[in-house]
Amino acid sequence: MKKNVIIIGAGPAGLTAGYKLLKESKDYNVIILEESNDIGGISKTVNYKNNRMDIGGHRFFSKDENVIKFWEEIMPTQAKPSYDDKKLGREKKLAENGPDPEKEERVMLVRQRISRIYYLKKFFDYPISMKIQTFKNMGMGRTIVAGFSYLKSTIIKKKEDSLENFYINRFGKKLYNMFFEKYTEKLWGRHPSKISAEWGAQRVKGLSIAIIIKDMFKKVFHIKNKNVETSLIEEFKYPKYGPGQLWETVAYEFESMGGKILKNNKVIKINQIDKKIISVICEENGEKKEVKGDIFISSMPLKDLVLGMNDVPNDICDIAKGLPYRDFITVGLLIKKLNLKNETNIKTIGNVIPDCWLYIQEPDVKLGRIQIFNNWSPYMVNKIDDTVWIGLEYFCDEGDEYWNMGDKEFIEFASSELVKMGLINKDDILDSHREKVKKAYPAYFDTYNQIDDLIAFLNCFENLYCVGRNGQHRYNNMDHSMVTSFETVNNIINGIKEKNNIWNVNTEKEYHEESKK
Repeated sequence: MKKNVIIIGAGPAGLTAGYKLLKESKDYNVIILEESNDIGGISKTVNYKNNRMDIGGHRFFSKDENVIKFWEEIMPTQAKPSYDDKKLGREKKLAENGPDPEKEERVMLVRQRISRIYYLKKFFDYPISMKIQTFKNMGMGRTIVAGFSYLKSTIIKKKEDSLENFYINRFGKKLYNMFFEKYTEKLWGRHPSKISAEWGAQRVKGLSIAIIIKDMFKKVFHIKNKNVETSLIEEFKYPKYGPGQLWETVAYEFESMGGKILKNNKVIKINQIDKKIISVICEENGEKKEVKGDIFISSMPLKDLVLGMNDVPNDICDIAKGLPYRDFITVGLLIKKLNLKNETNIKTIGNVIPDCWLYIQEPDVKLGRIQIFNNWSPYMVNKIDDTVWIGLEYFCDEGDEYWNMGDKEFIEFASSELVKMGLINKDDILDSHREKVKKAYPAYFDTYNQIDDLIAFLNCFENLYCVGRNGQHRYNNMDHSMVTSFETVNNIINGIKEKNNIWNVNTEKEYHEESKK
């Protein structure tokens, strides 16, 4: 008889697990329970009047060959150029109601990765480069101080007991103060001295001034860099209509193989007996129902999973209650133009600046980043020749003053920050839309330093597997979230009881530097 597998969450991790299980074995019935009415979790694409928003920005790049193979299997890379002006209008008409997974619209575009820091009303490369323009922007005084500060950091190493010291050891205190300190505080709502260095080990990985210089010389002498640091990649793949298109296609294929996705089903309780999960309680339109299963894969927030269980020891409950998150607001603004000239040699439609993101380091605004959707894919924008479609990204806490603002009030606040910075004219705003995302970023402070005790408790449940960013309370990239599901499916099919391989994804430096075979 087939075993019943219940997956919580239809984001990248949950969908990957469901798809792989049905693709590789006929021994399972699989149901995915999704709290919302959407597919893709934070990787969904929001369609607002045929202007599409990528929530948070998702570059499709990985060192893991299995991830790359998965993406290519679902959505092949387009062989022709990323866009063709003559065909753009015709293809947009075909997709007015959104991409159809059965049509030739299922393709990945190859995009150029450009992100810069906007600081002192000037552009700095991100990550910081050793170009002449960087030193001109900084000025002679700052450059000299930054140079000596970096040299000091190579000789005198600080104990890496905080994210602040992690950054200083790699960039020196001056560059840390300029480019990391205030932005990190914006992102997390905490000073870097109060955040675990583990976050840097996962997100900044092997990046440092030495690595940047090494990468620069390899490019000058045309030496292929097989193990390029993720932050230094120069191009990436991107679904034609945003990341949600890929996950909607995975969902389509999953259901075509017999899988079921139950939307608007929020898991509110987990029932267990003798260290075995037997069922979950879902809430749909105010009504509760029990869903039984043999195997459970959870990508729901770790906090909610543990607090939804019965008979959890008090110390474990306290750890779960204290796990912190950072929430996210993005405002889509449709404008006539940005007051920024494209002074690069990169061609763009409408001569908009070529950046995917602008990291806003100006200390007198709350704005964290600006996404320019035109540059992620021209198919994200309804009138690509005449308008610029941008996303203004804010980091906040659910229930704070920014989260509780009404849509109109918050959009006015966000727009006024851009006007204040001189990046847009108020009269150039044509339309706007706001999106709020809960628990977008698992954070590395408060009770996070006790998370190993929480993991040990969960590992006692033989038929429970935790995957994905929120499922492991780990700030994983999308590909790492997928790998946690690859490992889980392999364990389930082969009867492997040990779960360390699942929890160890994206924890060791070696994993970042080499492709996992």
